[in-house]
Amino acid sequence: MSELLGEYRHKMDAKGRLSLPSSFRKVLSQDLRITPDPENQCLYVFEVDDYSNWVEGLFEGEGGFDVSSKRKSALRKVLNSRVRNCEIDNSGRIHLTPAQREIAGLDKDVVFVGDEDHFEIWDAKRWDDFVGSVDLASLMSES
Repeated sequence: MSELLGEYRHKMDAKGRLSLPSSFRKVLSQDLRITPDPENQCLYVFEVDDYSNWVEGLFEGEGGFDVSSKRKSALRKVLNSRVRNCEIDNSGRIHLTPAQREIAGLDKDVVFVGDEDHFEIWDAKRWDDFVGSVDLASLMSES
């Protein structure tokens, strides 16, 4: 598991290519998985094993995945249908498909947000709006 932390602002080119932050490139493997977050606000980017662990973790509190559960089967099926394989190219870039860019509302200005075992790719304005709506002091004081 990589430790991906920090916020980095980058520009995406017209072909949907993004240069990864150097601190991310240092710890990531070449093969990644990209999926929209459940609310279609951004894209989640995982290493292969971390994606599998994330999906499995969604079912942990419910006794694990059970193929006989229609809800669990449907959830896993939809999640796995939305994920795409991605490789970091020789220039340290990833390529986002037009569909991925559309789902997450990505245009040119994007923000990479590290979240320990994965990172997220946000539209810069959407990220700024999200951060502006968060009352960090209140969240930290909640038990």
